[in-house]
Amino acid sequence: MTAPPEVWKIASVTDAALARAAVGAITTAGGSPALERARFLTALTARLRRCLNQGGEWELLLHLRHDTGAQDGRVDVLLRPVDASWPSADDEPALTCPLPHQPVTGRVPARTPLPEALLRADENTAAVLDLLQEQERLVQLHREELHHTNQGVLALHSHLEAAALAQRELLEAERAARAEAERARRLLTFLGDASAAITVSLSPTAILRRLSDLLVPEYATRLDVWLFDEEDAPGHVREHAAAAVVAARTGRPQHAGPRPGNLPGIGDLPPSALSPERPLLAIPLGAHRLLGVLTLTAPGPRFDADTCITLVELARRVGIALDNARRYEQYRDTAETLQRAQLTDLPAVPGLLLTARYLPATWGLNIGGDWYDAFRQPDGSLLVVIGDVTGHGLHAAVVMGQLRTALRAYAIDDTSPGEILTQLHRMLRHLQPELYATALIARIRPGEPRVVWASAGHPPAVVRDDDGTVRVLDGKPGVMLGIPADHTYTDQVTRLPTGSSLVLYTDGLVERRARGIDAGIERLAQALAALRTPELEQDLDAGADAVLKHILHDSERDDDVCLLVCHRLTAIAQEPLPSA
Repeated sequence: MTAPPEVWKIASVTDAALARAAVGAITTAGGSPALERARFLTALTARLRRCLNQGGEWELLLHLRHDTGAQDGRVDVLLRPVDASWPSADDEPALTCPLPHQPVTGRVPARTPLPEALLRADENTAAVLDLLQEQERLVQLHREELHHTNQGVLALHSHLEAAALAQRELLEAERAARAEAERARRLLTFLGDASAAITVSLSPTAILRRLSDLLVPEYATRLDVWLFDEEDAPGHVREHAAAAVVAARTGRPQHAGPRPGNLPGIGDLPPSALSPERPLLAIPLGAHRLLGVLTLTAPGPRFDADTCITLVELARRVGIALDNARRYEQYRDTAETLQRAQLTDLPAVPGLLLTARYLPATWGLNIGGDWYDAFRQPDGSLLVVIGDVTGHGLHAAVVMGQLRTALRAYAIDDTSPGEILTQLHRMLRHLQPELYATALIARIRPGEPRVVWASAGHPPAVVRDDDGTVRVLDGKPGVMLGIPADHTYTDQVTRLPTGSSLVLYTDGLVERRARGIDAGIERLAQALAALRTPELEQDLDAGADAVLKHILHDSERDDDVCLLVCHRLTAIAQEPLPSA
């Protein structure tokens, strides 16, 4: 339902004030919210002021509207000049204010006196101010809450930042710890690998060569090894860094560089004249005794502490390896000298050619118990012997000498090869109960086309006939000498016509770990079959060398090799050359 519009004449400020007061009373009575009412009245006042400024008479049309059955409604206010058409395109839109309570039907209340209207005008302002004060209080509460929230957020951010910083520090510490552990693992691995590479050899030259390969260029740009025993040799005097001299005098590692190294357990010296730009590290070599000094030139501007500790330990192990190598060389030279002293000069026998070869092992101690012997008997016969004492070193060489001496003693009374071996067996069981030996003895009588021989567990001898046919003397051998059992060795006989050769050898010639001894004997037979009798009679030494080359191929050997060749000359070779 809409009441007829109430029209107010506006021609003066008083009219405008009274109209505004009347409209304010209506909105107040209709329960319009204070804020909506204040906005509505402020807009109305602005329009009234604008109308007054334009001059003339104006009409204020006031419409009270509400729907049938509804509790709320609204009030519409429109200002227009008097006598203007209705509506006009130039009219401003009506001002509207909601009325929560149903407006009073009928006409607008009578005009309120102006003084009273002025007093009531402040009621809206007071309501707005009260609302504003409440809003300011709420804003203050929210501001305080926001402040506390911001403080909490700042504190949370601070905690998060501190936690992130702590996490970064932990990550950095973990990364550094992992890098340090990896570096320590790499240094320990290097030390282990280097120690294995150095100690595998008993040659001082090979040890120093491997040391250079291990250290240059990662741990040093160059290295210098000063061995004291080389200084005693003529022509080996050379200049050494002052740090090396101090290390040799004090037995303590020394560091020489433009800046102090502050390395654990290492003295600091001024820069070396031999390397003024790069630091030097001089480390004594030796454990029980000082052998020399290892001097390293740093690969960079400084030496790392952990690396220096590793290098000092490696130098200690190098000193031990060099000391062991020197002792081994002395031991080997002594044993080899003793062994070669036991090897006899081959006798000259009419109708026979003799040659022998002895090759020490190229791996290990190089000294074994292999030996050969050949000597004339009172009846003119020739006794040839080859043997092998188990084991290596000085002990085996000494036992080999004892067997050689005893064999010559037992052979004086024209004793047969089997009887000689039987007596040697008894002697070895008595003197060396835990040491064994193999041996093969053959007796060759000039002019007789046969050979009497006996074997004590030795590889079988081989006969090469004049036509190149090779025979293996595979008669049943006796047990090894020294075995804890009584045994009598028997003699055996084989043919040895003119132009044929009797070949005796030790197992180092034919036995290989990857192959059996039978395959080695087969290779020996092939090498002998490839020779020609005239060539053998012309140069038996060259024939023996050809056999060794065919079988050994100049390869590494882990056992000694003995070869003894007895060749019976043909009738043509025995005839004297005609005189000129």
